[in-house]
Amino acid sequence: MTQKRKIIIGISGASGTIYGVRLLEILREYPAIETHLVISDIAKEIIEHENGRDPDDILALADIVHSITNLGAAISSGSFLTEGMIIAPCSVKSLSGIANSYNDNLLVRAADVCLKERRKLIIVLRETPLHLGHLELMTKVTRYGATLLPPMPSFYHKPKTIDDIVNQTVGKVLDNFGIIHNLFKRWKSGEVGDEK
Repeated sequence: MTQKRKIIIGISGASGTIYGVRLLEILREYPAIETHLVISDIAKEIIEHENGRDPDDILALADIVHSITNLGAAISSGSFLTEGMIIAPCSVKSLSGIANSYNDNLLVRAADVCLKERRKLIIVLRETPLHLGHLELMTKVTRYGATLLPPMPSFYHKPKTIDDIVNQTVGKVLDNFGIIHNLFKRWKSGEVGDEK
């Protein structure tokens, strides 16, 4: 029997919860992937405000939902094998917790486990502009092994909707896990003009 690929999805309290929601929606289409969701209470409020959706409907997209206060959950242990974690969006508060190994909730603890076990940790940081403290936190987690993937849209694929922009970032996240998708048009030589 083939084991499912386990991926943790964290949704923290920052604008841009649509990125985490879209990840869950897309990963539902991959039966070989088991999603483990940990979401903050503020993120649930933001989902209602920004997306106009019932947070319970979003929780239902995950295979397994873990309470953010449950530090005894499976994903808090390195012995529970996963491919890694995606935090989308990631607030600066959560980034700070990760950078300083301040494991006071399950979202930060699961991220810390990924770093200590040398597993993938993709952080979709949602903050702008950035001050030096933010940049230092970003540098810290990068040195520890995380990948910072802020939602910075490209426009060569000529997005026409917000969904096009969101899908491009989500596609970049999936690329980091080697998950094949058709969420955006990839750059090809000659799109603008080859140099002579």
